[in-house]
Amino acid sequence: MTSRGRHRRRKKGRVLRATLSGTALALTAAATIISTSQAAGSDNPGPLTSITSSSEVNKLQLHENLVSGTTLDTLQSGMGGNVGVGGVLNSANHPMRNKADCDATESAALPVEPTATRAYCWDSGDATTQKWLPQSVTTSGDADNDGKWGNDRVILAGWTHNDHKAGEPADDKGLARIAFIDANDPNDLKYRWVLLVAPLSGGQDFGAVRSHVGGMVWYQDKLIVTAKNGADHNNALFVFDMNRILQADVNSTEIGKVSGGWSARGYQYVMPAIGSYNLTGGACSASNNNAVPCFGSISLDRTSTPDSLVANEWFSSGGSEPARVWRYYYSTASDRTGLLGSNASDNVNADEAYETKAVGLQGVLSHKPSGASKADWYTGYAPGTRDRHGTLWRQNESTAKAAKCGGGGSYACWGQHTESLSYWQETGELWTLTEWAANKDNEWELPAIPERVLYAVPLSEVDGSVE
Repeated sequence: MTSRGRHRRRKKGRVLRATLSGTALALTAAATIISTSQAAGSDNPGPLTSITSSSEVNKLQLHENLVSGTTLDTLQSGMGGNVGVGGVLNSANHPMRNKADCDATESAALPVEPTATRAYCWDSGDATTQKWLPQSVTTSGDADNDGKWGNDRVILAGWTHNDHKAGEPADDKGLARIAFIDANDPNDLKYRWVLLVAPLSGGQDFGAVRSHVGGMVWYQDKLIVTAKNGADHNNALFVFDMNRILQADVNSTEIGKVSGGWSARGYQYVMPAIGSYNLTGGACSASNNNAVPCFGSISLDRTSTPDSLVANEWFSSGGSEPARVWRYYYSTASDRTGLLGSNASDNVNADEAYETKAVGLQGVLSHKPSGASKADWYTGYAPGTRDRHGTLWRQNESTAKAAKCGGGGSYACWGQHTESLSYWQETGELWTLTEWAANKDNEWELPAIPERVLYAVPLSEVDGSVE
């Protein structure tokens, strides 16, 4: 492998604002689930427009805040040491259903053109998926260019708890967790949940991370996920270490240090945040694209030099503002594996930015074809109405194209309500997942058959289908 680093309800958790390494790191993001735009998926957004104004690019600047190693070591030692990705995979307890075993309603959420070559549905016996939304995906193909973490092929899927029903307790609302999926056997995927947490009291305790995990990237030994801060929407990204996966030893509804050990609300494993990236321009705003942008999703681009993290902006449902897409290069320093490239002031500057007239974006991917001078940008549009397919646009500074399907030549050919995108370079597959789980009254709970599917399409087939 290459590029690998050293590898009763709980009342005190009502509002956690953890001060990590002397910097306030708000890790209790509001449980605000992002809606999608109502803009017509058939409207061609046209080419990308480069953003070159320094004042506009500066709105994308981040500041890096890292937790002290002492704090992290104290927590890890107190909880018995790192379990590791392998430890989680070895205890995977939820089987995924293969494409042939998915229900007809689930299969209907798959793309029309191009068709999915691999698809998986979640364990129908996993009752914990109630009121949780699958939002993001990344893989060991992002983590390392050989496609593996150690000897394992792994897929990670980020889920956010969201309960909009009035009168119900909010203890779980906004919690974030990751499904660690053992993908070594493509005919026998299985997964285990890991709860995202934040160290407190110098590592003597931890609390829940409450965040919208709209996108995430596993690069080298770090996992970066999108955040939506409850009070000021200032935090953009949270950072976790794949070499710091810890095990709870008390099964209770509480989260953190309890009598007799450590509890994670019934989850066996937790990942403590090791830092965050906040927007230096202050609170983000989803009102217009002249403001500091709110992160919608992120993905990895291994075709840039150096490798980079790309992001897209989110606007509220029904918005018509042109969105921004942009990139940050990763650090090439050997002691900063998996972290973004920062300057002496710990600031991270955007290295490329564009405006797209595509709206309602739920995912973004940048990939430079062999021999090309610049990358193509893939932007995923998801309609806000249930049972409608979305559109995956391929855009650059010259054009915008997408697959067409049906007798009317509609662009609505992508999956239903798909979320973030991830390209597995070693296999050539583009991975995504569908989110929708609202019932006919638009309450966020599972209908009889939720249209939730994890699927892959070869990127070459995406390119071959566009018109």
